[in-house]
Order: sequence, then structure tokens, then C-alpha cells
Amino acid sequence: MAANVWGTPSKKPDVMKIKALTLYCADLPGQTHFYTTTLGLSLVEQQEDSVVFDIGDSRLRLIRSAGFTPYHFAINIPANKAKEAHRWLAGRLPILKDGPHEIQDFQKWNAQAIYFYDADGNIVECIARRNLRNESQRPFDESALLNISEIGVPVTDIAQTYKSLRSTVDLPIYDGSFERFCAMGDENGLFIGINKHIKDWFPTGDTAYSSTFEIEFEEQGISYSMDFKNGVLKGAGNTSMG
Repeated sequence: MAANVWGTPSKKPDVMKIKALTLYCADLPGQTHFYTTTLGLSLVEQQEDSVVFDIGDSRLRLIRSAGFTPYHFAINIPANKAKEAHRWLAGRLPILKDGPHEIQDFQKWNAQAIYFYDADGNIVECIARRNLRNESQRPFDESALLNISEIGVPVTDIAQTYKSLRSTVDLPIYDGSFERFCAMGDENGLFIGINKHIKDWFPTGDTAYSSTFEIEFEEQGISYSMDFKNGVLKGAGNTSMG
């Protein structure tokens, strides 16, 4: 495994790496400005109705859609950079709070996170996961946005969603249960399943919509594609990475 300029890789084997995430959006010009100017990401493709950005080892594609509803997704940052990330982000955009707190401490996950809205009102999270042991001594900037590590999956039946997921790829449950909240995968990549009838999005209490997305990810040398549409997560094929 090649060394990362942001520190040594985790000694744990990667279970899931999100390579590409496709979301839909209402304000394509606003989103383009936000991700390139506010966050400083590289714009790698631009068409009339879509844009693609690099987020570290992942790619984010946004496609204009009249039927847009918001998402939640997360970006991994170096394990020791939560405070620096907060300062960097707070100089560029409003931070979403839980009570008075702008840095959220998730003791069970051994992680800290900062939340903010993008131009379309998606809840974006930057999360420093200490268990990944990817510390860095470099000053925090946009290059410390390492990879997309979570996508929210609001559904009415988490158990059925996990069954559908397991019919495509053998991912473990990282945390939670089928009643309210279930994180599926590992700290490198997680499907965040929630029961949208009894849970909303932290830290704002925003309604969790079953917003359509497409995802490409790797797990143990295999490449997978999945679609989430009309509240159903299903596989779209897999091929060996060789």
C-alpha cells in the first residue's frame, strides 16, 4: 500500500473505498462556485447539466435535476486535524452547531466532526477518525479533504436495505441496529442507513429524504456500482479490479 502524503495508512485493511458519488442538485452554478471557490476543489469536468470534482481519492458528480431533495455525506480528514479543519472552514462558511458546539465529539467512534451546508442545503461533514491513524503535520487546506467516506441512506426498512446491500457485497455493520440508525461498511466508507420516519439529520434536525444517488466503490479488490432510487438500494454490477 502506497504511503499517503497526509500520513501513514491505517494498519486495518480497507473494507470500502468510495471512488465516485453522483448526487443531484438544484443550483448547479451555486454548487460549482461553492465546491471550487469556497472549498477549493479541482473541477475535473463541466457540462451544461453536470460537474465533477475531485475530493481526494474520490470523485463527486453533481447533475442538475428539477426534483432535487437534500443529501448528507461525509469527507474524511486527517485524524489530528479537527481543530484546524474547523478554523479553516469557519473562515469560509457558517458551521452547523449542536447546541453551542461546532466540533462534534463522537466518543464511540473515536472521531470528531464539523458540519456545514453546501449551496444546495446538503449537510456535509468533515470527520477526523482517530482509528485510521492518518495523522499529518501539514497545515490544513483543501488537500486534507481525503475522500468521501459516508453517504446517507434514509429508508423505511433498514433491515431490508441491509439485505439488499449484502446481496451485492459482503459489508459488515459498523455500528447501530435496524431500528433507527445503522452504519454499514467501515471507517473508510459507510452507508449511513436511517429510518426516516423516526430519525432526521444531525445536527440540524433537517428532514431526511430518500434522495436518489449512484455510487461506485471498491471492497477487497472488487469494484461495485449501486443505485439508490425511490428508497431502494440495489446493485448495478461488479467487476474485478485485477
